[in-house]
Amino acid sequence: MAAAAAAAVGGPQPPQPELPAAGLALDKAATAAHLKAALSRPDNRAGAEELQALLERVLSAERPLAAAADGEEAGGGGGGPGAAEEEALEWCKCLLAGGGGYEEFCAAVRAYDPAALCGLVWTANFVAYRCRTCGISPCMSLCAECFHQGDHTGHDFNMFRSQAGGACDCGDSNVMRESGFCRRHQIKSSSNIPCVPKDLLMMSEFVLPRFIFCLIQYLREGYNEPAADVPSEKDLSKVLQLLEPQISFLEDLTKMGGAMRSVLTQVLTNQQNYKDLTSGLGENTCAKKSHEKYLIALKSSGLTYPEDKLVYGIQEPSAGTSTLAVQGFAGATGTLGQLDSSDEEDQDGSQGLGKRKRVKLSSSTKDQSIMDVLKHKSFLEELLFWTIKYEFPQKMVTFLLNMLPDQEYKVAFTKTFVQHYAFIMKTLKKSHESDTMSNRIVHISVQLFSNEELARQVTEECQLLDIMVTVLLYMMESCLIKSELQDEENSLHVVVNCGEALLKNNTYWPLVSDFINILSHQSVAKKFLEDHGLLVTWMNFVSFFQGMNLNKRELNEHVEFESQTYYAAFAAELEACAQPMWGLLSHCKVRETQEYTRNVVRYCLEALQDWFDAINFVDEPAPNQVTFHLPLHRYYAMFLSKAVKCQELDLDSVLPDQEMLMKLMIHPLQIQASLAEIHSNMWVRNGLQIKGQAMTYVQSHFCNSMIDPDIYLLQVCASRLDPDYFISSVFERFKVVDLLTMASQHQNTVLDAEHERSMLEGALTFLVILLSLRLHLGMSDDEILRAEMVAQLCMNDRTHSSLIHHIPENPNPKSGIIPGSYSFESVLSAVADFKAPVFEPGGSMQQGMYTPKAEVWDQEFDPVMVILRTVYRRDVQSAMDRYTAFLKQNGKFPGNPWPPYKKRTPLHPSYKGLMRLLHCKTLHIVLFTLLYKILMDHQNLSEHVLCMVLYLIELGLENSADEEADEEASVCGPERCHDSWFPGSNLVANMRHFINYVRVRVPETAPEVKRDSPASTSSDSLGSLQSSRRPKVLQRENSGTAQVFSLVAERRKKFQEIINRSSNEANQVVRPKTSSKWSAPGSAPQLTTAILEIKESILSLLIKLHHKLSGKQNSYYPPWLDDIEILIQPEIPKYSHGDGITAVERILLKAALQSRMNKRIIEEICRKVTPPVPPRKVTAAEKKTLDKEERRQKARERQQKLLAEFASRQKSFMETAMDVERFFFSDSPENDIPMEITTAEPQVSEAVYDCVICGQSGPSSEDRPTGLVVLLQASSVLGQCRDNTEPKKLPITEEEQIYPWDTCAAVHDVRLSLLQRYFKDSSCLLAVSIGWEGGVYVQTCGHTLHIDCHKSYMESLRNDQVLQGFSVDKGEFTCPLCRQFANSVLPCYPGSNMENNLWQRPSNKSLQDLIKEVEELQGRPGAFPSETNLSKEMESVMKDIKNTTQKKYRDYSKTPGSPDNDFLFMYSVARTNLELELIHRGGNLCSGGASTAGKRSCLNQLFHVLALHMRLYSIDSDFNPWRKLTQLEEMNSQLGNEEQQPEVPILYHDVTSLLLIQILMMPQPLRKDHFTCIVKVLFALLYTQALVALSVKCNEEDRSAWKHTGALKKNTCDAEKSYKVLLSFVISELSKGKLYHEEGAQECAMVSPIAWSSESMEKYLQDFCLPFLRITSLLQHHLFGEDLPSCQEEEEFSVLSSCLGLLPTFYQTEHPFISASCLDWPVPAFDIIAQWCSEINSFTERHAEQGKALLIQESRWKLPHLLQLPENYNTIFQYYHRKTCSVCTKVPKDPAVCLVCGTFVCLKGLCCKQQSYCECVLHSQNCGAGTGIFLLVNASVIIIIRGHRFCLWGSVYLDAHGEEDRDLRRGKPLYICKERYKVLEQQWISHTFDHINKRWGPHYNGL
Repeated sequence: MAAAAAAAVGGPQPPQPELPAAGLALDKAATAAHLKAALSRPDNRAGAEELQALLERVLSAERPLAAAADGEEAGGGGGGPGAAEEEALEWCKCLLAGGGGYEEFCAAVRAYDPAALCGLVWTANFVAYRCRTCGISPCMSLCAECFHQGDHTGHDFNMFRSQAGGACDCGDSNVMRESGFCRRHQIKSSSNIPCVPKDLLMMSEFVLPRFIFCLIQYLREGYNEPAADVPSEKDLSKVLQLLEPQISFLEDLTKMGGAMRSVLTQVLTNQQNYKDLTSGLGENTCAKKSHEKYLIALKSSGLTYPEDKLVYGIQEPSAGTSTLAVQGFAGATGTLGQLDSSDEEDQDGSQGLGKRKRVKLSSSTKDQSIMDVLKHKSFLEELLFWTIKYEFPQKMVTFLLNMLPDQEYKVAFTKTFVQHYAFIMKTLKKSHESDTMSNRIVHISVQLFSNEELARQVTEECQLLDIMVTVLLYMMESCLIKSELQDEENSLHVVVNCGEALLKNNTYWPLVSDFINILSHQSVAKKFLEDHGLLVTWMNFVSFFQGMNLNKRELNEHVEFESQTYYAAFAAELEACAQPMWGLLSHCKVRETQEYTRNVVRYCLEALQDWFDAINFVDEPAPNQVTFHLPLHRYYAMFLSKAVKCQELDLDSVLPDQEMLMKLMIHPLQIQASLAEIHSNMWVRNGLQIKGQAMTYVQSHFCNSMIDPDIYLLQVCASRLDPDYFISSVFERFKVVDLLTMASQHQNTVLDAEHERSMLEGALTFLVILLSLRLHLGMSDDEILRAEMVAQLCMNDRTHSSLIHHIPENPNPKSGIIPGSYSFESVLSAVADFKAPVFEPGGSMQQGMYTPKAEVWDQEFDPVMVILRTVYRRDVQSAMDRYTAFLKQNGKFPGNPWPPYKKRTPLHPSYKGLMRLLHCKTLHIVLFTLLYKILMDHQNLSEHVLCMVLYLIELGLENSADEEADEEASVCGPERCHDSWFPGSNLVANMRHFINYVRVRVPETAPEVKRDSPASTSSDSLGSLQSSRRPKVLQRENSGTAQVFSLVAERRKKFQEIINRSSNEANQVVRPKTSSKWSAPGSAPQLTTAILEIKESILSLLIKLHHKLSGKQNSYYPPWLDDIEILIQPEIPKYSHGDGITAVERILLKAALQSRMNKRIIEEICRKVTPPVPPRKVTAAEKKTLDKEERRQKARERQQKLLAEFASRQKSFMETAMDVERFFFSDSPENDIPMEITTAEPQVSEAVYDCVICGQSGPSSEDRPTGLVVLLQASSVLGQCRDNTEPKKLPITEEEQIYPWDTCAAVHDVRLSLLQRYFKDSSCLLAVSIGWEGGVYVQTCGHTLHIDCHKSYMESLRNDQVLQGFSVDKGEFTCPLCRQFANSVLPCYPGSNMENNLWQRPSNKSLQDLIKEVEELQGRPGAFPSETNLSKEMESVMKDIKNTTQKKYRDYSKTPGSPDNDFLFMYSVARTNLELELIHRGGNLCSGGASTAGKRSCLNQLFHVLALHMRLYSIDSDFNPWRKLTQLEEMNSQLGNEEQQPEVPILYHDVTSLLLIQILMMPQPLRKDHFTCIVKVLFALLYTQALVALSVKCNEEDRSAWKHTGALKKNTCDAEKSYKVLLSFVISELSKGKLYHEEGAQECAMVSPIAWSSESMEKYLQDFCLPFLRITSLLQHHLFGEDLPSCQEEEEFSVLSSCLGLLPTFYQTEHPFISASCLDWPVPAFDIIAQWCSEINSFTERHAEQGKALLIQESRWKLPHLLQLPENYNTIFQYYHRKTCSVCTKVPKDPAVCLVCGTFVCLKGLCCKQQSYCECVLHSQNCGAGTGIFLLVNASVIIIIRGHRFCLWGSVYLDAHGEEDRDLRRGKPLYICKERYKVLEQQWISHTFDHINKRWGPHYNGL
């Protein structure tokens, strides 16, 4: 052997295949043992060499791939490659085991496994668990086994489907708390594991390095650089397929446990081994070649191997040494999009220096070597390199992750991963399968970076942060474009292009998610925040997103193409900017971290300053453009907020100068104004997507990273800037400056008239939000959570999950406010009541909802918060409606309330300046003007505007500075301040200031011009709104104080320019040239000056408003005049309800409270009994518009009235019309007036029907028949009855399987086939009923229509294209009146009620006469009536009935197409409908009353149709069972027909079937006495059957005893009515045959050991007969319209029998009731019984066994039920979601379970398709005749299949909060909701799926 090995050294030789296989195996084992021995010696060099040589030969790398290549050429040639591979693996296994068996070796190694960690690795779609209570890291996850073995009761956990794959963390205390470990991993078992014996793994240490090297060589060989534009996936996957066995082998090794893993770690990380084997030196050509390929691969990846010293003078990738690299990299990585191959070649040739110019090369990238130097020093590093090159094959990933439980490996692997990080990014960008690859990357990285200790170590040793930030920066740099914001031509700013695949497909996601993950570790985040260079780079990165996805308003036509890039933009800002920001913020919670905040703020401001410079921003934003993305602003805002809230930093120390603040506020303000524009439909030409952006901006996942920081930043700016400047900027941005004039008409140059009102509302709403929102200005986290929750609950009641979804979660997972955490639940229980899920019978299932508590409506409802958080405007209205309803209900306020005024939480001292906005003249002028305009009824002002104005005034009074120094002195205001509106800036004082005249500029057409000529005299003493907007400011400017802020001065001048001015004071200011943006010269009509006399103050306006609102003169009376207490101890509630009137009263009271002067002036105003406001002269034009308005108003009122009328009509219809639900779900039958169909009162008229289409009433006639709207459906519900009361359970283990042979359908089936074996076919088909499975059930909504009307209705439906949900071609339609689903029309038989009544009169004929009459009537053949419309319809409906069910449920005869089949089918339809009605009544008739389906029953009509058809088939009178029942025959007739099969003995006939046959064979309408006669005759037969069954039931002794006791009484007078006598006679007759024989030992077991008493026998007989009596009574009720009596259960028999006329009238009910007394024998009882028994005897002569089996047994069927489901959904899920399908033996993608029979099926599975039907559809036809109820295991929902349609029904499993969890998205534990399941079962039994579930769709057989 040694010689052979020596020979092999010379070079690879082909293996010698001559050795026989067995010899070879022996040989391997022997060689392995020999080598192991040689290696165990102290001097083992020789052994080592020998082993190397052997491995060299066995693992030669050239062979498999060469073979593979040949194989490919030869068309996938023979087993060449495969065989060689196998061989090599076999050798390795043998060598590892050292000569022993491989299995034993595995077991031996496993014994040394210190299993402290689980580490199970899984791939996408695996079901895992996450427990937040036990997790330390938010990414923690557990496999199902560890989860169920641990104790997590009461924890906050959920089940989830893994998206990217993961690994189980059980046992790892870095990631989860030890209390959550499962039983297996709790024991730290390393202590008691013995150490591994040296020789066990010795061979592994020698063999594995070669094996892994061999694998690497394969990988090198197999990789070819993709040629130009041809994706190389094919080749790669081929190589990987070949390597599958090798990698699986390695994976199996990792599963052997810790001992083997540590060997593998040694092998993978040993640098010496790697160097020796892969350096490519030495004489082995093969190794050289593979090394070259490796270098090529490195180079083509834009990476260099440090040894190529020609290019780089770098040995190690150490920081900061790369100089050349920057230029080199610009060419070497294809950062600009796709790499084209020509470029590649050049790069290889000339090391491509500086080939390509980027848009921007970041100067701050510290270290180029991060991007392009890779040096591999160990197998592990090169393995990872190839794993990345091959785009992360799943097997390799799993192998690398399986090794992670080894700590040493974990560290080495993490470092290697970081070293390759840049390379991963490049590969990811080029990849065609970036989604899959992203998932695989995260699968790995989340395992590495979730561990804080490890992350810290790698950050310190491998510059992890530098690498990540640099890599992210480079990645984004590849898709930059020039920003068009502000200055399109000269802008230097670049932004990411949201249309690029990189952003659109979220390719950056894995890298960003890693970054967020490591920032969640405090130690790492601190390093980041301390590193100034990193912060600069990061701000640089964030600035790429600043101003992306710019929107430009379309002014002329609609955009052609709506771009959807905004999704990408919002996602990118949230993921790449906001989430890292929240991660950093979570570490800035305490004073000690102030420095970090200062750093971030500093670099953020620098970046912002650069940005303003880059876009050339001065002071005016460019008009008509907006971007929603300002991440730099938001970083700045959030760090400021944190600094003040948590770190006690002084705000001013981190704020920039005023000029910067002014710039900062512009863009966020622009967004707020644009929101108002978008909602005012000014952006409508930009398409829907702009609305989408406005919604996303405020939507719950984005709002706390978008709108909240923006508003906070504006609040900060407002608190530090000049309030007049700020307010004027707001109105200017919202474009409503021109509207704020006293004149009744004005000219707006920037806004169309129709948008003015909503923009004004927008501006005021914004101010209200700005001034009242306290989210970042002093609220605690709990208060914020409470406010958010209240706002959401006020809009609508919400489920728990939708609350969690709508409340902006604190985006950083470690912050403590995780929905579901303690604070969330406690706040929820404080503000809301839980409404348990209710079930409207209508089937619309409610979920458990939370609704606000009364005190929340009373004290906490905050409209401001609601407005801020609504995505849809309608939600604000909804909140107000709910609020109004609450107030009405509780009697707090009857009228239409206004949004309530709510006192705010006090401001944090740093933001006190914000309140100056309320005390600035500009705002007071605006408020005054608006109050005046509202009072004067100017256009475009709404109640909403007034509401906001009053709100702002009230806010100002609440927050006024308390000093009113010289109250008295300022009385002479007007004289002293002639040039100004208001004397000071305090609202309290300004409120009482009277303004006499105002000069305005108005268009010449305005009414004011006509009235006053401009009086020159008063011009000096007039302040005008437009001019003296800011006198104070102007004075300041003149006196030279305001020169510093030139920007402000400019801005103000511009503002004055826009507002034309005319006061002398203002004219002194130099006018800048008008900005052309605002008014196009010449376009506007001439403006002229007018002077208005006003003579009002804010107070007087308020009082007049009070009069106006209340509609009464002098309605306001100061309350303190009556009760002075009000002023001394004012009780102003924190929260006030009411409308405008109460708001005005509140404001006046507050004004009076705050100053004596105000109080006096209010009193004065009230004393001058104010004359009404003088009516203005109305111009013709205005009159026209007023008339128009009035007309509109009237039209609106008319419309409302009509609608209301219509609604009430509809309502009354709904109440009177049948309501399916009420019928099926009421417990007691309702005594509704029966429809005209069932006629209970004797009337002489014919039945009259209303046609719901043409509305005419009239009888149904032969020519123009009327029909009932009916739905025909096949049903197998009856067949699902079982004979035990215990419902069957859904199987949840392999043992519990359900077998269908005890169902009613199966039993009936067996019986029929047994009869058909022994008796004549035609006779068999009369002895039973079918339709237990696939029977046709007919139901109606009770509405009738003319059949010709129906036809035209169907025609119109056919032409109507929009119809969905049902198929008109199949005859489906909805009832025109009640919209109930239907598919046929059942003709009503013409006939007067009169004759009906005649038929019901009892006659005094004897039973014998009646029997003869019945026989005669049956004998008359029924001719089909002449060809009338009616008969045609009868025929067509019969066809419909037949086609409703499948052929297999109709054809039971042995001769296909025999008329007996049709006959059987027809009477069985009647049977099915009667039986089902009985089931709907609960299985008995105790409740009585009209049929619960009373007015909706169509049995009467159905009987007519069936009878008409059945009479076409006359039964040959010889075979008519009626003969056998009523006449004695001569005995000899029985002997003649020995040859052919006999008839079915009459005792084997099903009596109910006989009843239906007899009745349907009679001419209709039937006479009551004939009916009773038939029932009496059949009851005698039934009773005899009961006696026979009873006699068989008891044992031999009992029989003989009864035989004797009865025989003694045989000759008494009422022997025929004594069951004892009859029983003894039956026994004696049957004893003649063999029925009682053959009771061997085996039979004894069946015999019940009951001792029969006379009571128990009587009960048995009654129970036997009851089902027949019930069906008969129902039939009688439908045919003759008699009510059913109600009764107790125990007296049901006697009540029904007397109701059917079986009981003689004189019967006394005192002594115990005896069933036999109902008997009325048509011929002597003993004779006829003897005759019947003889038939059986002659049969049992030949077939004794079957003779017994065929006896009619007592009916034991219980009501049908669906399977019983387990309490907890998890039990179903765990058993079924991994179960294999019995048909295709795969695990289905969508498993489903039938809830009727428990069959497991593949939903939509193509694998189980048969003749184009998928399995669920097929099963629904076989199991439910077209109705299927399936539980979708992976979604927890139930799906209903009905014929060709299906619908999602909902779920019967709800979580702890009463909610469904469709698709198990939330993964919370689910519990059965019994009420819902009951509703489902009820709908199934009552066949109302079609009516109750509304959302049906066609399934095209694909389910």
